[in-house]
Amino acid sequence: MRKRFAPSNEPTNADLDAIDAEWPLIDAELSLLDAEIALINATDHGGPSPLDWRRLRRAEARVTRVAAELADRRAACRITSEVAA
Repeated sequence: MRKRFAPSNEPTNADLDAIDAEWPLIDAELSLLDAEIALINATDHGGPSPLDWRRLRRAEARVTRVAAELADRRAACRITSEVAA
């Protein structure tokens, strides 16, 4: 039987750095999920309010903004490493 959490299966420092770099996007996506859940729950209580819809739009915009920032950072790192090579 194979152990699931063998030391060789632990994340490397590079893996942890990648998670740290993507954490703002993960956080934004969790906020979007919370807003979507709030909309679903609001349907049981008379429907979503304008504030619920605003929260959803802001969360969607945040995900888009953070994803674009992350993509820009990745592109800049790629360009920098290509120039250095």
